[in-house]
Amino acid sequence: MYSKYVVCIDNGKYQASLEVRKIYRALPDEDMAKHGFTRVIDESGEDYLFPARYFAPIELTEELEQMLAIPA
Repeated sequence: MYSKYVVCIDNGKYQASLEVRKIYRALPDEDMAKHGFTRVIDESGEDYLFPARYFAPIELTEELEQMLAIPA
């Protein structure tokens, strides 16, 4: 199941790219999900693949989703 947002629960060797307990926008990538990866927009603002075990899917209220979609 694809979740639009995930929370980082482990950043392993990606400490410069991921912050533990931070919410990230996830992008659909069914092919890589089959191989245990999740595509997220990281700290650089670009989308990259990371091990899926580094994230937990979360559901946000519609209001919060809209707020997160607004560019900073």
